[in-house]
Amino acid sequence: MATKSSIHIKPCNTKSSGAHNRRTAEYMRNIGKSKIYIVPELTANNEQWINPGFGSPDLQTHYDNIKRMVKEKTGRAMQEKERERKGKNGKIIKVAGCSPIREGVLLIRPDTTLADVRKFGEECQKRWGITPLQIFLHKDEGHWLSGQPDTDDKESFKVGEKWFKPNYHAHIVFDWMNHDTGKSRKLNDEDMTEMQSLASDILMMERGQSKTVTGKEHLERNDFIIEKQKEEMKRLDATRQHREQQLEKANRKMHEAEIITNTLSEMALQKERQSEDLDRAISEKRSRLNKEKGSELLDAAVGWATGKSKALKGEIEDLRHEITTHEETIEQLQDKIQTMQSDHHRELMKLESKHQSELSRKEAEHAQETTRLKNRIAWQGHIIDCLSFLLLKTSDIFRKAVNGIIRLARDYYKPRFDAEQVSDIKSALNLFGDDKQSHQAAGDFLYITAIRKGKLDNREQIKVRREVDNILEGHYDQQQKMGRSMG
Repeated sequence: MATKSSIHIKPCNTKSSGAHNRRTAEYMRNIGKSKIYIVPELTANNEQWINPGFGSPDLQTHYDNIKRMVKEKTGRAMQEKERERKGKNGKIIKVAGCSPIREGVLLIRPDTTLADVRKFGEECQKRWGITPLQIFLHKDEGHWLSGQPDTDDKESFKVGEKWFKPNYHAHIVFDWMNHDTGKSRKLNDEDMTEMQSLASDILMMERGQSKTVTGKEHLERNDFIIEKQKEEMKRLDATRQHREQQLEKANRKMHEAEIITNTLSEMALQKERQSEDLDRAISEKRSRLNKEKGSELLDAAVGWATGKSKALKGEIEDLRHEITTHEETIEQLQDKIQTMQSDHHRELMKLESKHQSELSRKEAEHAQETTRLKNRIAWQGHIIDCLSFLLLKTSDIFRKAVNGIIRLARDYYKPRFDAEQVSDIKSALNLFGDDKQSHQAAGDFLYITAIRKGKLDNREQIKVRREVDNILEGHYDQQQKMGRSMG
């Protein structure tokens, strides 16, 4: 089946992208012995290209250079983080942060070359102004199959004793900025659809369907591998169900054979009883005829009875032979059932072991990540507590601002800060810098310090969060200009 073209673009993580794309020694050590999606023996087939004429090859350095460029061109600091603001209707609107460096993952064929992908990147730069900084071709990623591939699978191949399903793809790192204006390039859904068509044409691949048509979301690398493992588990479960059905059919056949055997055994017993009754009748007739009719009648009667007896004994012998045949069939079915049960048990134990191993590994990873995040949060909380304590002890400006926030929170009837409180809070904000980003961070710090010092409940937290944001957004300044009272 032909590989369909697909490209997925997201903000580039400059701290981890390079390590994954270049397969650094530290990165390979960190993924552990499991090698869940990378085969080191195939890494030599990977290729890479670094744009020699556009900034630093280190992505973090290039990112910092872009921040300085934006400040020079626009006079404002680059807004990196997602933020919230109030719309005209009063609703909270989320505004995405700037993503100056973005990374695209592009599906390719086994014979796709670096020159093919570079041509695609050059065409993207001509059409949309996004500049390719780095290109990496990865031909060592994929997932392991639990058994042999399907007959129509022409891509999977053996690595050692296991079958491997490759996932050929390329990573393209783009500079998404207009360096003349200092602003980010704006691409809409139609542009992204055109980009996928462009990839299909240049790389000579079948055009994939947009997610707006299929309804499917792009899966990240590990999620994709987990989905493939789930599909493999489903396939194995279907095989197990088929075997159970075969086992059930064999049990039914054995049960039917046992019924037939029991019926034949009963018929044989009846025939044996009939034979015994006939033998007794022959003996009685022989004795009676010998007395009454003489030897001629006796011989005729005995001959008839003897013939009937031989016929019955022949039928009995045939029934016993048929019983023996069915007993042999039952033994064969029992052996087959025992073999199928053993195979099924081994396969089930293997599946349970594999599933449990994978589950344990995922739980361990999750536990480690949870512990790391908890430790990080605890450490950040400790740092905030220390800094809050230090500022409350040493800065009258900071202490007055925090106390003003606490007083407003506890005053049930007072909805807003008064002019003096606003002035105190603005003075405290200026301790941390004079730009909007510094004020936002300082506002968050004042808010957290007030919550902890004043032990504010949920209602009080919501109230002061809203009013501190109003100061940061300049709403108090606007109302003062309009002559409104803030009391």
